[in-house]
Formats: sequence, C-alpha cells, structure tokens
Amino acid sequence: MIVNPRPRGPRTLAARASVAETVAGQLRARIDEGTVRHVTLLVPDPHARFAAVELGARFFADTVLADGYGLCTYAFAWNPERVAVAAPVFEPYTSTYGDLRLRPDLCSTLPDGPDGVFVVCDAEDVGFAPRTVLRRQVALAESAGFVPSAGIEHEVTFTTPAGEPLVADGLDYAVGGLNPLRPLLSAVRSAVADLGVESLRGECHPGQYEVVLGHRDAVAACDDALLQQLIVRRVAAEHGVRAGYLAAERPGAGSSCHVHISLSSADGFPLEHFIAGVLRAAPELTPFWAPTWNSYVRLRTADFSPRVVRWGVDDRTASVRVAGTGPSTRAEVRFAGADAQPHLVVAAILAAGLWGIREELSPPGPGELPATPWQARAVLASSELARRLLGEPVVEAQLAHLDEEIAAGCDTVTDWQRHRGDLRR
Repeated sequence: MIVNPRPRGPRTLAARASVAETVAGQLRARIDEGTVRHVTLLVPDPHARFAAVELGARFFADTVLADGYGLCTYAFAWNPERVAVAAPVFEPYTSTYGDLRLRPDLCSTLPDGPDGVFVVCDAEDVGFAPRTVLRRQVALAESAGFVPSAGIEHEVTFTTPAGEPLVADGLDYAVGGLNPLRPLLSAVRSAVADLGVESLRGECHPGQYEVVLGHRDAVAACDDALLQQLIVRRVAAEHGVRAGYLAAERPGAGSSCHVHISLSSADGFPLEHFIAGVLRAAPELTPFWAPTWNSYVRLRTADFSPRVVRWGVDDRTASVRVAGTGPSTRAEVRFAGADAQPHLVVAAILAAGLWGIREELSPPGPGELPATPWQARAVLASSELARRLLGEPVVEAQLAHLDEEIAAGCDTVTDWQRHRGDLRR
C-alpha cells in the first residue's frame, strides 16, 4: 500500500509538496500493478465532513493527477442537508451549478480498504473553501518566519441509532467500564492506526470516547481529523452504532475539538503574544468555534465550558491552556466543539495568534463568548477585525451558514417544543 508517513512536528508547505511528488510515483506503481483499483477524492466542506467522488484508479492516474477533477460548485454553499444556501456570497457558485476544479494533494492520502486510497483535495478558485482558508493562513505564518503544527483532540459519543449512549456511566480514563464497547473500540483502534494516533481513551460522559492525533503540520492535522471522523463513523455503522459528533449530546455533556498548536521559528514561539491575539479575537470569531444551534448548548451548560475567555498554565478550566514544558510548550485552544470545521478553526486560531504577534499584544482580562447564535452572529457581522484577519468572503460565508442554521432551527418543531406546549394545560 502507499507509504505516506505523518511525521511529528512542523512541516512547510514546500515540504508537503515534495512528499506529494514521492507519493505520486508510489501510487502510479500500485495502480500499474493492480493493487490499487479505486481512488476516492475528498474535499472538506463547511460542515466538518468531506464531499467525495470515487474514481477508477487508471482514470485517476492517466487524467486526474495532471488535470484535476470537476465538482459541482455548490459544495461549499450547501447546508448540512446538501441544499444550496441563498446568500450573495454564494451566488457565483449557485447560479449555474457548474464545476469547480479539485486538485489532489497526495500528501494527504490514506488506505481505503485492501484496494483503494483516499486522497484529500484542494478546490481551485473558491476563497472560502475551508482548506483554502487554512492554507492561506499557513502561508502567511511561513512568510512571517513561523511554521505551524497542531495536534487535534476529538470527542465522540457512541449511541444507539436513537441516540441513547451505549453505556450509562461516564468513562473518564476507564478500563473495565469500556468492556461493553470492546468489540467496537478494537475495530476503531485498528481502523485509525494509519493516522498517527497518539492516544485513545474513555471520556467523562456516558458513551464518550476521545481520539488524540499526534502533532503534525497544520494542514495534515485538519485533514486527518476529518479522516478520523469519517473512519470512526464508518466503523460504528458497521457495528450498528451511531458515532455522534454533536457539541452536546445532551445538556451538560460537551464534546470538543481541542487544538494544541505551536509555531516553530529560529527565534522561538512568542507564546504570550500569540495567546493574546487568540483571546482578544475569540468572541468575534465565535461562529467558527460554534457553528450550530447545538454548539451553544455546550457553551452554556457543559462542564469546563470555554465561555469565559481566559488563559492559564496547565489549567483545563481555562479556554486557552498553556500545556507542555520546554520545547513541547504549546497553546491548547479549547473554544471549538466537536461540530466545528477543523480547517476553519485552525485557520482562525492562526490568524488571531499571528495578529497578536505582529501587534505584540498582551493578554486581556477575562471576557466571554456570545451565549446564543444570534449574539454570535451580531458580533461577527460587526467585526472589522474578523474581516481583516480572514477576509470578507470567509466572514460572509460563515455568516450565511449561521443564518441558514438559525432559520432552520426556527422552522422546526421539536420534542422539546411539544413537551413545553403540553405543560400549558
């Protein structure tokens, strides 16, 4: 199978490109000998998942590697139900439903069964495509003399298809408590082995489990975080189980996307300035940390909620924790829920942190993230800082997706509404 190691620590965009050339030769050889028969192109969409198309391996090698492949333009303008969102920022992509061009990045590949390969792609000419947004921030960091690396922790909750946790008790650091999940967890562990997993363990809420990916370059970290979710969901489905990546499966039970991030440079990591930028920008960037209705259940009710914007040294109650010692010292940014789009999350962290470094900012006093999607929308919509850090199209796209999320929620009748209505008697 394709040899594509995921080295720990920083790696430049140029180094990624060099690895991609090596992998291209390996992949062509496997296709020629018939051991790879299909290639699935994946591109991260705005809703923390991939859009995908499966190709014949020979067609991929003969045509797509050089020319790319077409994908309908609405893939970055659709809602979670894959219906186009009506917004001015999306009109160039939804007026004709034409094609955009996917370009395979062979530095982000993964085996797909015995005779297939996943390949993550970039999308040409879509400035708010999540992977494009992240690449732009990584390039800006490199131009300033820094090479970012990140390690991402995701929490998943295993439930029945109806949403009931597979175990009734919390699993934080459990051993025997995981016994009912052993067949599933064994399959998960084997399936994600090629992703450079650092640790797996039970978490504090019923049915909750955490997968920690080792530190790697920022683009690989985010690609692999989504690949991990794809694989975990696939394995869970094979066992008749739902793998839930809601920010809160129920009130008080938060699931997060914690990002450990550092910048490598000849002059060291200006950690205090980086953290200052992240903390000062965090409230205005809340829709990137909290993109769904459910996100705000986590922020309002969960233990260790990152609603209060402050930092601390080895303090998991802080929204930004300084972790590690010596050369492993890093910032753990704890704002995002498990439902957040990791490429956009890491891009927003980098943009804010680099701003803090450029301006030599000091950490602010404690503040708060917005408590509702309406408040978060208003803060982002009025933020000149967010537009300066990420660009107008990125901000407008995130606002459009949040507007659609709010409208969809307001147009829905839920069991909670029925229950509240039945109490009015």
